[in-house]
Amino acid sequence: MKQSDLHTHTTASDGTFTPASNIRRAVEKGLGAIAITDHDTVNGIHEAMIEAKKHEGFSCIPGIEISTLYEGQDIHMLGYFIDYEDVEFLEALSKLTSVRDKRNRMILENLNNLGIPVKESELEAKRHGKGNVGRGHIAEILMEKGIVKSLPEAFEKYLGKGKPAYASTDRISPIEAVQMIKKAKGVPVLAHPGIYGADELIPILSENGLVGLEYNHPDHTRKQVAFYEDLADKHSLIKTAGSDFHGFRNGEVFHGDLGSCSVPISTLDVLRSFRK
Repeated sequence: MKQSDLHTHTTASDGTFTPASNIRRAVEKGLGAIAITDHDTVNGIHEAMIEAKKHEGFSCIPGIEISTLYEGQDIHMLGYFIDYEDVEFLEALSKLTSVRDKRNRMILENLNNLGIPVKESELEAKRHGKGNVGRGHIAEILMEKGIVKSLPEAFEKYLGKGKPAYASTDRISPIEAVQMIKKAKGVPVLAHPGIYGADELIPILSENGLVGLEYNHPDHTRKQVAFYEDLADKHSLIKTAGSDFHGFRNGEVFHGDLGSCSVPISTLDVLRSFRK
């Protein structure tokens, strides 16, 4: 049975591959499906869906990764099989984009105060069409300026939580994101729980409409994969996995390459059964 990678990013947010290129790479790697889950935007889905139709037996799942805030911690919520043309959903995403842009300006101000000049125009130049820009793009600029040598270093030194340039703004809660996804006929899944340190949130979300848990992710240790697999079973959550593919920068893959974390394609039918 073919595998599906349920977490990928494109140039519509902070990936380096176009939506169509993600599809083609997935086909080349022998995958049967991928989900396009850009940060707070659905602008890459249409192109990906068109490309997917060119490859017999391959499926593209329209998705999203919504940024939320829980007790000062960034929490990301994945949504699958969303109605990406729903007007109300698009309006809600527009508000999330304005919050993201505000956060970007705060980060740039922090960098400037650290003596690292990064102009808003430099970040804006990274925007692909109507897509979003964020910390990944800022990290890329820091690499281009020779401030850091890699994306992980940019986050470890400047952009990660608690680091000198980090900034946080008011965002919707994880529960609100679950509701937002379900209202758009989507299926909500908690992304990479192992990076949050907020496992107490999982039972709360499961009682408030969460359907799945991304138990397997490139940033999870083997111990964490086993732990979240058991936790998903305990709370009757569908076990999902994804590479969190962002393409390549300076020849290095960010998170994982397409297919590095995946689930059987039959998992899609289980997820789809929860779609309203």
